[in-house]
Amino acid sequence: MDREEMQSRLDRLIWRVEEARIKRSEHHIVKIVAVSKYADEAQIRMLYDLGQRAFGENKVQMLQERVEHLEDLPIEWHFIGRLQKNKINHLIRANPFMMQSLDSLELAEAMQKRLAENDVKMECLMQVNSAREETKAGVDPDVAVETYLKIKETCPHIDLRGVMTIGAHTDDEALVRKSFETTYAIFEKLKNEGAQICSMGMSHDFELAIECGSNMIRVGSLLFK
Repeated sequence: MDREEMQSRLDRLIWRVEEARIKRSEHHIVKIVAVSKYADEAQIRMLYDLGQRAFGENKVQMLQERVEHLEDLPIEWHFIGRLQKNKINHLIRANPFMMQSLDSLELAEAMQKRLAENDVKMECLMQVNSAREETKAGVDPDVAVETYLKIKETCPHIDLRGVMTIGAHTDDEALVRKSFETTYAIFEKLKNEGAQICSMGMSHDFELAIECGSNMIRVGSLLFK
């Protein structure tokens, strides 16, 4: 993919985000995280050069490699994948700007232990399984507020900044909307606890997510595939 094609894809995405954002409110701000699992390092550099600053990876090993190989660029790295406990130290070494997929109190406690040992903090979003799908990770919506507060109280090295969800895996728009609205309602309840980020929406459903209140989207295939 050449620079012109990359610029065109980014411009189209920004235009669609703008249209969705203004439908919600002209004051609503949305951050784009470019999911770079489909990209090579040259494409990441090209997109950075075109103005994109936040990038997301869903595998710890790939995140580590890219942080290392692209260390000359002050990229804002987000970890967005499922984290196995035996990879916590690797994630700490990669030191991302944010970990978006904190999917249980149990994982939070394991991370707290390692973070404390390394005397570092990590900004995280708590993942909510808003569609209650067995194939997806995340905290059950019914206990999401309670779990968020428990993590805040018991894991001082985790700096919770809000919530993340993956929309319902279905072509039924009403069900996808419901999953986003469920997460946004949880986010609203947590605003008094300092929650600022509601990360919802990917390449196929980000406009609907923004309409439902998302202020951070994770888009990969529209940019790189």
